[in-house]
Amino acid sequence: MEGLLFPIIMLTITFMGSGLFFLIQKQKKPKIQTGEETSAIQTAQEFIHVKDIKENYLYTTSGFVFAYVRIHSISMDLYSKAEKHLFIRQLTAELSDIPYPFKFLAVSRPVDISPVITDMQSMLKNADDKRKELLRQEILQMSGYALSGEIVERQFYVSFWEKIGEEGEKEVGKRAALFSEKFSGCGISCDVLGEKEIVRLMNLIHNPSYIHLEDTEVSASIPFLKEDSYA
Repeated sequence: MEGLLFPIIMLTITFMGSGLFFLIQKQKKPKIQTGEETSAIQTAQEFIHVKDIKENYLYTTSGFVFAYVRIHSISMDLYSKAEKHLFIRQLTAELSDIPYPFKFLAVSRPVDISPVITDMQSMLKNADDKRKELLRQEILQMSGYALSGEIVERQFYVSFWEKIGEEGEKEVGKRAALFSEKFSGCGISCDVLGEKEIVRLMNLIHNPSYIHLEDTEVSASIPFLKEDSYA
């Protein structure tokens, strides 16, 4: 009996300690989050300081309105040495009288080859069996390139900004339009970005690996499934 007394005492103490531990844990109240913990919870919009995007303008939380122009790229390798010098002088002369600041952005994004894949899918309908097999293999290979994002292209943008006010939107709009005209006069086409294009640019800057997969439709819509094009 004396030999069993010590194990019984140890088991009793263990059970009492376990019960006391669970009772204390149950009565504990959840901790109130401190200011540092709550400040870590941010939306993506707050993180990039974007207040709103409407039409051709982006509004920031710091009180500025931005407008953006996309400059379409050209191949200077097709120009002769004299043509390059002439182009540089012409573009320099056009931009030399701009009195306001602007920011130049050069970003890389995966090439959108979905139009090529769509064309090959339309060719499947009238192709014979051998051509269908070749087209299917080509579509699978091209789809792999599109999903991997390994093939990239450079895109060029210019941004203009002004304090939000009665003349803020008009001023940056005029600057963007005038800048676009100056490049068009040198044979380079430009586009003033609209709402969808600005959303796409923001995603391109902050998440460039997946922008080629993202739909730029920013309004509410109902998705529909399409019929399989490979059949």
